[in-house]
Amino acid sequence: MSSVGRSTELDFEPPGKGPWELESTHFSRPVTSFAQASFAEGFVRGFTEGTARYGLLLDHFEPGYAAAFLYVQPVAFGAPPGAMGPPPKPVLQLLTRLHPAMRKRIARSAEAIERKLWREDLARWDEVDKPAAVTEHRAVQDVDVAALSDEDLGQHLVMRARHMTSSVYLHHKYTVPAALPVGDFLAGATAWTGLTSGELLGLLRGRSAISRGFAAVELEDAGKAIASSDPARAIVAAPAAAREKLAALAADPVAGPAVSVYLDAVRWRSVGYDVADKTAGEMPDMLVGALGAAVGGLSSSPDEDTGLETIRELVPEEHREDFDDRLGEVRLMYRLRDERGVYSDGWATGLARRALLEAGRRLTASGRLNHPEHAVQLTADEAVALLRAQPGPGPEEVAERHQWWESHTIDDAPKFLRALPAPPPPVQWLPKRAHRSARAMDIFVDNLFKVPDTANTETVLSGLPVNTGIYEGPARLVSSAAEFDRVQPGDVLVTRMTSPYFNVVLPLLGAIVTDRGGQLSHAAIVAREYGIPGVVGTREATARIPDGARVRVDGTTGEVRLLA
Repeated sequence: MSSVGRSTELDFEPPGKGPWELESTHFSRPVTSFAQASFAEGFVRGFTEGTARYGLLLDHFEPGYAAAFLYVQPVAFGAPPGAMGPPPKPVLQLLTRLHPAMRKRIARSAEAIERKLWREDLARWDEVDKPAAVTEHRAVQDVDVAALSDEDLGQHLVMRARHMTSSVYLHHKYTVPAALPVGDFLAGATAWTGLTSGELLGLLRGRSAISRGFAAVELEDAGKAIASSDPARAIVAAPAAAREKLAALAADPVAGPAVSVYLDAVRWRSVGYDVADKTAGEMPDMLVGALGAAVGGLSSSPDEDTGLETIRELVPEEHREDFDDRLGEVRLMYRLRDERGVYSDGWATGLARRALLEAGRRLTASGRLNHPEHAVQLTADEAVALLRAQPGPGPEEVAERHQWWESHTIDDAPKFLRALPAPPPPVQWLPKRAHRSARAMDIFVDNLFKVPDTANTETVLSGLPVNTGIYEGPARLVSSAAEFDRVQPGDVLVTRMTSPYFNVVLPLLGAIVTDRGGQLSHAAIVAREYGIPGVVGTREATARIPDGARVRVDGTTGEVRLLA
């Protein structure tokens, strides 16, 4: 099926040769046509550059779409298209020891670890790429899209598609330097101490401030400013509409400047990966709730050294220097995991949505669309054609696309097409110089996706424990970011998965529970950073926990108990 066309029957034709696996960490629904090309191109280019720079034998994950759902296929360096898995052990050993390109790649992997190449990448991120990205995003944000002519708006949309592509590229250009030090630490520390990844990852608390919210500093400042103003506190408590409250807070002489800075920082940030996902500014109730929570003071970041000495004593003496070194490197790099998305495609996607909605308003007024929101189902070229009154999809066709998108989730898609992708070859099959980087990436990927297989019951769900502590509160079942406005202070967020951009809702939460994701999922990271209990990878929480039910979340045992 084409990327634009939709039908009432789901057609899961594999997008290419070989096995494909449903990608369930980025998109919870079918991917819009606008986002499909940007993600595929930027993702492959950025990831491939990273693996080449670090000499990994995994080249990239090939993206493909079936019924507009994203599927991926791991592609080993030098493997033919659609390979069903790694070659037999004797063949792989010959290739890795005799093939010049493979030998060069493996040498590069050892050199990258010896040089701590990720430090160079972090410096480039901090000094070059992140500042440049922020400058570009702010320049785009300063454009008054409502004042553009139809022709200029069309060209603006074309540029936003390119901006999304380059931002996805930037995000995934830094995937390997964000992942390798974490995996390297876990590979060594789990072997030396016998502890689980979850027990060890507590040592990274407080090392990823961005995971506490992409405007956590601005929110804290706004909360303090509101607390110092009696009229502003009264506005927060008043029974007025959320948008009216935000406008009044921004106009307050004392709190207004800080509130305005916060709102400007979050207004056009997407809370998902697709232009169909809302921006924070479209959820005023959530923003008012976050500001209200900030008035009382946000929870402080947990002490990242909790338990360090106890854990370190478990490490054999001959490995302690290595343990200390790897821990130091992962603590240095940990923030890059979420920063690379928050400062790249998270912002670019929101700005593309803003332009599409402006086009949608104009096209609805002229009768070419039935609703402004339907514009997110257009490609950039289609939007340009419709703005020019040229031939393009009719309003009913676009409405059907949107209805189709709204009515399907990844629960409707098979997890695998053709076959389950084969795991990477055992590390022991590889030359010794490739072992450390291979182990690091294997354990990183494992902790990103792997969930326990403990059976759930009618009242107790089991997952991976994140952040010790117990919390009881009402469950707020959220199937997508569009429902964030329903979240109230003290709620337990129950959702399929989270992205780094869910952080905007964190100040309201008492605990987090997810269906998917491992100890290195974004939900697990933010629970640790915010110091709230979390249980991830329950597989069935969204199916078994009713919205509003009272639940107990045990971040120590990994159990979620349905109370009433």
